[in-house]
Amino acid sequence: MVPIQRMLQIDLPEGQSAFLWGPRKTGKTTLLKSRFPRSMVYDLLQTDLFLELSKNPSLLREQLLAADTKTLRQPVIIDEVQKVPQLLDEVHWLIENKGVRFILSGSSARKLKRGRANLLGGRAWRYQLLPLVSAELDSLDLLRILNRGLIPSHFLQDRYQRSLKAYVRDYLKEEVFDEGLTRNVPAFLRFFEAMGYSHGELTNYSNIARDCGVDAKTVKEYYQILVDTLLGTLIAPFKRRQERRVILKASKFYLFDVGLAGVLTNRHLEEARGEVFGKAFEHFLLMELTAHSSYRELDYPINFWRTKTGHEVDFVLGGGEVAVEVKGTSRVDGRDLRSLSRFMEEYSPRKAIVVCNEKRERLHGKIRIVPWAKFLRELWAGRILH
Repeated sequence: MVPIQRMLQIDLPEGQSAFLWGPRKTGKTTLLKSRFPRSMVYDLLQTDLFLELSKNPSLLREQLLAADTKTLRQPVIIDEVQKVPQLLDEVHWLIENKGVRFILSGSSARKLKRGRANLLGGRAWRYQLLPLVSAELDSLDLLRILNRGLIPSHFLQDRYQRSLKAYVRDYLKEEVFDEGLTRNVPAFLRFFEAMGYSHGELTNYSNIARDCGVDAKTVKEYYQILVDTLLGTLIAPFKRRQERRVILKASKFYLFDVGLAGVLTNRHLEEARGEVFGKAFEHFLLMELTAHSSYRELDYPINFWRTKTGHEVDFVLGGGEVAVEVKGTSRVDGRDLRSLSRFMEEYSPRKAIVVCNEKRERLHGKIRIVPWAKFLRELWAGRILH
């Protein structure tokens, strides 16, 4: 099997270090091995190495001071760095005093932040590796993408459902419970189930709190755990700074992978139609936009817009520059355009696009109606935002 060439570029100038964050199994280790084959690697998933450096973090400094100059021209890789936060003081010293470069990878910075670990005070750039994106794949099978998700191993294997279920169990055990991020394990499990069924909808902390038997403040903390451990993201409502009235305050939460959302809700899509398909389709488009914003280093905000009267636009990009409505239908009609038209009247975006399952692009007034695969090609070619 030909290795998939990832879009993320890690270009470090002389003297520059970096953090590489990413959810479990997105391929961080594989990427670093392929891009930096001559680098020294400390893999903290190795139990003996983990125990050795946990007891005596200064061993890192002593070993690197003994390394030859040629080896240290390459950045030193420390994989799963969050497991031994004390190493970051040694890393800081080696950067400042010996000019050693590091790439520090991990699946969560929450433990480092909670323990007030040394995050190197801006001395390391931040990269994030996400699931696969359309531009990395030779062909696009939409139902395969939506059912399997785009975590590389799940997307490529046949028995993906079993692996997705195991991924959820392992995440809860290793990222949340083993790290002591919550003391009330039963409540968090109830929250996790409720989160799955409200996924992609307006987040109602009070309703979820009632289902879980905790207060709304605790539910907010639970969502923050999911964000900090890179399992998902909160999408805030769009609002221009000069507006005095807030149309809507509630955010929407999306898991980082469409396949995980499917396994949590026992979803399996047989055809590209219907409400359930539409939600998964919208989630997939968000994954692409998130990756594009990050990998292209554009860092444009991604919001949604919804009024109290029910008008809604799925994604507002770049502070109102581009409005994108996602429709899981093979035929977009006038009713599907009402909310986007309303948004255009109020904010005059530079581009207004409906991404859908139609076969050919067409223009309805100033609104482009675009097949999803063409939209994604244009996105990665820099023709939507650049």
